[in-house]
Amino acid sequence: MRFSEMKKGLMHSYGVAVIVLALSLCLGSSSEQLSSRECENLGFTGLALCSDCNTLSEYVKDKELVSDCFKCCTEDSNDATTKVTYSGAVLEVCMRKLVFYPEVVSFIEDEKDQFPSVKVQYVFNSPPKLIMLDDAGQQKETIR
Repeated sequence: MRFSEMKKGLMHSYGVAVIVLALSLCLGSSSEQLSSRECENLGFTGLALCSDCNTLSEYVKDKELVSDCFKCCTEDSNDATTKVTYSGAVLEVCMRKLVFYPEVVSFIEDEKDQFPSVKVQYVFNSPPKLIMLDDAGQQKETIR
């Protein structure tokens, strides 16, 4: 009788350890941030605030989707004076898709010259996106 009780207690301890390990892995992976390319491949544009992910979780019960949202979101800023500046930008577009974006065509034809730090780059099959650059010309943020 004692052996079976000891075995039962050991199995219970093992089960608790497995659950704790699984929870710690889930919590550890949810705080992980993905690269902008990985987020783009998942369908997130980089414009989502983490509060948007909270709202999403109220309506969508797909835990993996909500987790991916949190991995790609930007923390909400409480400081209204926070202002991010960039040294330049690249407007990436596909010539064939431009007909579907008349406002982008209008900007390129009429207003682009007013912004010398904005370059237009034609990339096959790319949806229009704005790539923000830092002082060193390195990509800092992508906006669709």
